[in-house]
Amino acid sequence: MRSTTHKYRFRACLAAAVLGLAALTACSTSDSTTTAGGLTKVKLQLQWFKQGQFAGYLAAVDQGFYKEQGLDVDILDGGTDIVPQTVLAQGQADYAIAWVPKALASREAGAGITDVAQIYQRSGTKQVSFKTTGINGPADLRGKKVGNWGYGNEFELFAGMTKAGLDPAKDVKLVQQQFDMNAFLSHDIDAAQAMSYNEYAQLLEVKNPATGKLYTADDFNLIDWNDQGVAMLQDAIWANTAKLKDSKYADQTVKFIAASLKGWAFCRDNVDKCRDITVAAGSTLGASHQEWQITEVNKLIWPSPSGIGMVDKAAWDRTVAIAKTTRNQEGATVLTKDPDADAYTTEYAGKALDLLKSQGVDVTGSSYTAKPVTLTEGGK
Repeated sequence: MRSTTHKYRFRACLAAAVLGLAALTACSTSDSTTTAGGLTKVKLQLQWFKQGQFAGYLAAVDQGFYKEQGLDVDILDGGTDIVPQTVLAQGQADYAIAWVPKALASREAGAGITDVAQIYQRSGTKQVSFKTTGINGPADLRGKKVGNWGYGNEFELFAGMTKAGLDPAKDVKLVQQQFDMNAFLSHDIDAAQAMSYNEYAQLLEVKNPATGKLYTADDFNLIDWNDQGVAMLQDAIWANTAKLKDSKYADQTVKFIAASLKGWAFCRDNVDKCRDITVAAGSTLGASHQEWQITEVNKLIWPSPSGIGMVDKAAWDRTVAIAKTTRNQEGATVLTKDPDADAYTTEYAGKALDLLKSQGVDVTGSSYTAKPVTLTEGGK
């Protein structure tokens, strides 16, 4: 049965941004205070709970990189009821981590936020199927039960199907997918949404009932939206647009970005250490799962030819084009018009990169090679 809850959830996400707009003219970002040690207190709002997806920020705290820049950073957990860009726009955090399409939707609704550092250079969203279903590409989804989460996560899938000549409203059976892989494992879904760093790993942590051993990559087919030319930009650091006009906040933003990027460079070179940092930070998922997650996130970041944090304009333009033209099953698009010039800037990331280069930090990761990770049952 085709679910209509996508429509309400997607609109709810946009509405969450609008709810705070009345306060935006009166509120800026949270007023910074100073610790007894002279550090400026800063709040970072995540878009989900602490896990390897955010390892670079956790490492920047643990390794003292924020402290080096005079900052005392408090990392706030996200969750299903938290829209990070709204938290930022309402002044309850100084910076936020959010996917570009969702943040741009909030910006179009009136949230004063700017992408100041594009962390992920590639999309981590996949469509996974059992190899036995014969789904090798988007065109093979015709007539299949296709799962998606909604919440604005579905637009790469819909763009990919449309590009392959399918009408998503007629040619597939759309299934509301929960944020787990249970329906897929039960074969209630033929092709399910999965992040390379999370849900896909969850599959590889489950025993195949036919063999009694863990599933392997050979059991599945993956559709990678990067390969299909419909990938959209995901995790970025967002700042308060109006506050960037204030020199103190602008300077703080450069420092915050520099320390954050240094944290990501550290996790590129020290996966095991960042795994332990993430687990210690309170992740509910186990060590092998976090090691996988950090490794897969590194693949989305590195190499960064122009330097981590810089925006690839071609990727940005593709994201905007898909957000404007691709309709989900309810006929909604992410955006109705092009975002304005303040939607992103490379000014602060560029200054942060200069600072890191002066410290001898490798900011491109041109020689990065991922090391294989052995997953255990349940990701322990």
